[in-house]
Amino acid sequence: MRERLPIAVLVSGSGSNLQAILDASADPRYAAEVRVVISDRPGVRALERAGHAGVSTEVVAWRDHGDREPFTAAVCDAAERHGARALVLAGFLRILGPEAMVRFPDRIVNIHPSLLPAFPGTMHAVGEALAHGVKVTGVTVHFVTEEVDVGPIIAQEAVRVLPGDTEAALHARLHEVEHRIYPEAVDALARGALTVAGRAVVWKEDP
Repeated sequence: MRERLPIAVLVSGSGSNLQAILDASADPRYAAEVRVVISDRPGVRALERAGHAGVSTEVVAWRDHGDREPFTAAVCDAAERHGARALVLAGFLRILGPEAMVRFPDRIVNIHPSLLPAFPGTMHAVGEALAHGVKVTGVTVHFVTEEVDVGPIIAQEAVRVLPGDTEAALHARLHEVEHRIYPEAVDALARGALTVAGRAVVWKEDP
Protein backbone atom coordinates (compact mmCIF):
# COMPACT_ATOMS: atom_id res chain seq x y z
CA MET A 1 0.00 0.00 0.00
CA ARG A 2 1.35 3.40 -0.99
CA GLU A 3 2.21 6.03 1.60
CA ARG A 4 -0.64 8.41 2.31
CA LEU A 5 -0.13 12.12 1.67
CA PRO A 6 -0.17 14.04 4.99
CA ILE A 7 -2.42 17.09 4.73
CA ALA A 8 -3.43 20.04 6.88
CA VAL A 9 -7.08 21.09 6.70
CA LEU A 10 -7.69 24.81 7.28
CA VAL A 11 -11.04 25.80 8.80
CA SER A 12 -12.95 28.75 10.21
CA GLY A 13 -16.35 27.37 11.16
CA SER A 14 -18.49 24.28 11.52
CA GLY A 15 -16.27 21.99 9.46
CA SER A 16 -18.80 19.97 7.48
CA ASN A 17 -16.36 19.59 4.58
CA LEU A 18 -13.66 18.64 7.07
CA GLN A 19 -15.99 15.94 8.37
CA ALA A 20 -16.53 14.61 4.85
CA ILE A 21 -12.77 14.33 4.39
CA LEU A 22 -12.29 12.72 7.80
CA ASP A 23 -15.01 10.19 6.99
CA ALA A 24 -13.42 9.39 3.63
CA SER A 25 -9.97 9.05 5.17
CA ALA A 26 -11.24 6.34 7.53
CA ASP A 27 -10.97 4.03 4.51
CA PRO A 28 -7.35 2.78 4.39
CA ARG A 29 -7.47 3.02 0.60
CA TYR A 30 -7.93 6.80 0.81
CA ALA A 31 -4.71 8.47 -0.32
CA ALA A 32 -4.67 11.42 2.13
CA GLU A 33 -4.15 11.48 5.88
CA VAL A 34 -5.34 14.46 7.91
CA ARG A 35 -2.37 15.26 10.15
CA VAL A 36 -3.65 18.52 11.61
CA VAL A 37 -6.65 20.83 11.51
CA ILE A 38 -5.73 24.52 11.69
CA SER A 39 -8.30 27.18 12.57
CA ASP A 40 -7.99 30.95 12.42
CA ARG A 41 -10.30 31.22 15.44
CA PRO A 42 -10.74 29.25 18.66
CA GLY A 43 -13.84 27.41 19.76
CA VAL A 44 -15.28 26.50 16.36
CA ARG A 45 -17.13 23.24 15.73
CA ALA A 46 -14.50 22.07 13.25
CA LEU A 47 -11.95 21.78 16.06
CA GLU A 48 -14.35 19.55 17.96
CA ARG A 49 -14.79 17.36 14.91
CA ALA A 50 -11.01 16.98 14.63
CA GLY A 51 -10.73 16.13 18.32
CA HIS A 52 -13.40 13.44 18.04
CA ALA A 53 -11.44 11.93 15.14
CA GLY A 54 -8.20 11.95 17.12
CA VAL A 55 -6.59 14.54 14.83
CA SER A 56 -4.25 17.22 16.17
CA THR A 57 -5.45 20.81 16.11
CA GLU A 58 -3.84 24.23 16.10
CA VAL A 59 -5.31 27.72 16.34
CA VAL A 60 -3.47 30.41 14.41
CA ALA A 61 -5.51 33.47 15.31
CA TRP A 62 -5.53 36.37 12.90
CA ARG A 63 -5.61 38.85 15.77
CA ASP A 64 -2.25 37.52 17.00
CA HIS A 65 -0.57 38.41 13.71
CA GLY A 66 -2.46 41.38 12.30
CA ASP A 67 -1.29 41.11 8.71
CA ARG A 68 -1.49 38.54 5.95
CA GLU A 69 2.23 37.83 5.62
CA PRO A 70 3.01 36.87 9.24
CA PHE A 71 -0.34 35.07 9.48
CA THR A 72 0.45 33.03 6.37
CA ALA A 73 3.90 32.14 7.67
CA ALA A 74 2.40 30.99 10.98
CA VAL A 75 -0.17 28.81 9.21
CA CYS A 76 2.51 27.21 7.03
CA ASP A 77 4.76 26.68 10.05
CA ALA A 78 1.93 24.95 11.93
CA ALA A 79 1.19 22.68 8.97
CA GLU A 80 4.84 21.76 8.53
CA ARG A 81 5.30 21.03 12.24
CA HIS A 82 2.82 18.20 11.76
CA GLY A 83 4.47 16.97 8.58
CA ALA A 84 1.74 18.17 6.22
CA ARG A 85 2.71 18.35 2.55
CA ALA A 86 -0.52 19.90 1.26
CA LEU A 87 -3.09 22.42 2.48
CA VAL A 88 -6.82 21.80 2.08
CA LEU A 89 -9.01 24.85 2.68
CA ALA A 90 -12.43 23.80 3.99
CA GLY A 91 -14.52 26.83 4.86
CA PHE A 92 -11.37 28.83 5.60
CA LEU A 93 -12.24 32.53 5.48
CA ARG A 94 -8.73 34.02 5.33
CA ILE A 95 -6.76 34.69 2.17
CA LEU A 96 -3.27 33.24 2.28
CA GLY A 97 -0.30 35.27 1.09
CA PRO A 98 2.21 34.28 -1.61
CA GLU A 99 4.50 32.48 0.85
CA ALA A 100 1.98 29.64 1.08
CA MET A 101 2.14 28.99 -2.66
CA VAL A 102 5.94 28.99 -2.50
CA ARG A 103 6.03 26.52 0.37
CA PHE A 104 3.22 24.29 -0.98
CA PRO A 105 3.42 24.66 -4.79
CA ASP A 106 0.38 23.18 -6.57
CA ARG A 107 -0.56 21.58 -3.24
CA ILE A 108 -3.17 24.02 -1.90
CA VAL A 109 -6.81 23.41 -2.79
CA ASN A 110 -10.05 25.19 -1.98
CA ILE A 111 -13.78 24.62 -2.47
CA HIS A 112 -16.14 27.42 -3.46
CA PRO A 113 -19.98 27.47 -3.60
CA SER A 114 -20.39 28.69 -7.18
CA LEU A 115 -19.40 27.75 -10.70
CA LEU A 116 -16.29 29.90 -10.89
CA PRO A 117 -15.52 32.35 -12.39
CA ALA A 118 -19.07 33.34 -11.42
CA PHE A 119 -19.52 34.87 -7.95
CA PRO A 120 -15.98 34.73 -6.55
CA GLY A 121 -15.08 35.83 -3.03
CA THR A 122 -15.26 34.34 0.41
CA MET A 123 -18.60 35.38 1.85
CA HIS A 124 -21.65 35.94 -0.36
CA ALA A 125 -21.55 33.65 -3.41
CA VAL A 126 -24.86 31.94 -2.66
CA GLY A 127 -26.71 35.15 -1.90
CA GLU A 128 -25.30 36.77 -5.03
CA ALA A 129 -26.44 33.84 -7.16
CA LEU A 130 -29.97 34.22 -5.85
CA ALA A 131 -29.91 38.00 -6.24
CA HIS A 132 -28.85 37.66 -9.88
CA GLY A 133 -31.68 35.23 -10.59
CA VAL A 134 -29.47 32.51 -12.05
CA LYS A 135 -31.10 29.18 -12.82
CA VAL A 136 -27.96 27.15 -12.20
CA THR A 137 -25.10 27.57 -9.75
CA GLY A 138 -22.81 24.92 -8.31
CA VAL A 139 -19.57 23.97 -6.63
CA THR A 140 -15.96 24.42 -7.74
CA VAL A 141 -12.81 22.79 -6.39
CA HIS A 142 -9.69 24.63 -7.49
CA PHE A 143 -6.01 25.14 -6.81
CA VAL A 144 -5.20 28.22 -4.76
CA THR A 145 -3.12 30.97 -6.36
CA GLU A 146 -2.23 34.49 -5.31
CA GLU A 147 -5.40 35.82 -6.95
CA VAL A 148 -8.62 34.93 -5.14
CA ASP A 149 -10.74 32.15 -6.71
CA VAL A 150 -9.00 32.16 -10.09
CA GLY A 151 -6.71 29.14 -9.69
CA PRO A 152 -6.87 26.16 -12.06
CA ILE A 153 -10.18 24.33 -11.70
CA ILE A 154 -10.00 20.72 -10.52
CA ALA A 155 -13.71 19.85 -10.51
CA GLN A 156 -17.10 21.48 -10.89
CA GLU A 157 -20.66 20.30 -10.52
CA ALA A 158 -23.83 22.23 -11.29
CA VAL A 159 -26.75 22.61 -8.90
CA ARG A 160 -30.15 23.90 -10.05
CA VAL A 161 -31.63 26.95 -8.35
CA LEU A 162 -35.25 26.13 -7.57
CA PRO A 163 -38.19 28.57 -7.49
CA GLY A 164 -38.51 30.05 -4.03
CA ASP A 165 -35.03 28.97 -2.94
CA THR A 166 -33.66 30.61 0.18
CA GLU A 167 -29.95 30.87 0.92
CA ALA A 168 -30.32 28.13 3.54
CA ALA A 169 -32.10 25.76 1.15
CA LEU A 170 -29.62 26.34 -1.66
CA HIS A 171 -26.67 26.04 0.73
CA ALA A 172 -27.99 22.67 1.88
CA ARG A 173 -28.05 21.28 -1.67
CA LEU A 174 -24.63 22.74 -2.42
CA HIS A 175 -23.24 21.10 0.70
CA GLU A 176 -24.47 17.70 -0.49
CA VAL A 177 -22.35 18.14 -3.62
CA GLU A 178 -19.38 19.59 -1.71
CA HIS A 179 -19.28 16.65 0.68
CA ARG A 180 -19.05 14.25 -2.25
CA ILE A 181 -16.70 15.95 -4.70
CA TYR A 182 -14.22 17.52 -2.28
CA PRO A 183 -13.02 14.24 -0.72
CA GLU A 184 -12.70 12.84 -4.25
CA ALA A 185 -10.58 15.80 -5.36
CA VAL A 186 -8.37 15.60 -2.27
CA ASP A 187 -7.86 11.89 -2.88
CA ALA A 188 -6.88 12.62 -6.49
CA LEU A 189 -4.39 15.24 -5.34
CA ALA A 190 -2.91 12.82 -2.82
CA ARG A 191 -2.63 10.03 -5.42
CA GLY A 192 -0.73 12.32 -7.76
CA ALA A 193 -3.60 12.15 -10.24
CA LEU A 194 -3.76 15.91 -10.88
CA THR A 195 -1.40 17.70 -13.26
CA VAL A 196 -1.55 21.46 -13.75
CA ALA A 197 -0.93 22.50 -17.35
CA GLY A 198 -1.23 26.27 -17.56
CA ARG A 199 -4.82 27.08 -16.64
CA ALA A 200 -5.99 23.47 -17.03
CA VAL A 201 -5.96 20.55 -14.63
CA VAL A 202 -5.58 17.09 -16.13
CA TRP A 203 -6.87 14.07 -14.19
CA LYS A 204 -4.98 10.79 -14.59
CA GLU A 205 -7.00 7.65 -13.93
CA ASP A 206 -4.41 5.50 -12.14
CA PRO A 207 -1.11 7.30 -11.49
